[in-house]
Amino acid sequence: MAKRQMTEINAGSMADIAFLLLIFFLVTTTMDTDSGISRKLPPMPEKNQEKSNDKIKERNVFVVLINKNNQLLVEGEPMDVSQLKSKAKEFIENPANNSKLPEKKITDVDNKYFGSQYPVSKGVISLQNDRGTAYGTYIKVQDELATAYNELRDELSMRTFSQKYADLSDGKKGLIKKIYPQRISEAEPKNVGGGK
Repeated sequence: MAKRQMTEINAGSMADIAFLLLIFFLVTTTMDTDSGISRKLPPMPEKNQEKSNDKIKERNVFVVLINKNNQLLVEGEPMDVSQLKSKAKEFIENPANNSKLPEKKITDVDNKYFGSQYPVSKGVISLQNDRGTAYGTYIKVQDELATAYNELRDELSMRTFSQKYADLSDGKKGLIKKIYPQRISEAEPKNVGGGK
């Protein structure tokens, strides 16, 4: 009986094929990019700038605290995240000129749409969290605060221009931003409750 001879398979081009497949998948695969939270940082102070002794009045600050157990304390009262947006909107807008809500400063916005003198809130939202706060809770709170500003901008845009804020031209968006500037101040996280 004659033995059959085994033929060898030429594997020289296998590495080339694997490399081409790798390049194909790298080129055709899309990568998700995280956009993050949009915040505009204040400009660096000038070298010769004098320190201001101006203090922000307590009524002009909306204090939001998050502890290590992911619980909210808003203006000294416990609150659920789902209620934060409406409370923030009320604070920012102060529709009834409540003496416990922020003061308004008469601002020159424009003459055509809003008139030369328009009352703009002096309110600032102060957000502080504990080092042990869960990232998800922190983002939910940030989203609620940003949504409060976005909804107020949308409502004013619809009343004035009959368009959503996102659909406006840059010039008109600038006018709305003058009336509702996003003022969120984030304090450095603390170990309030013995967090991590």
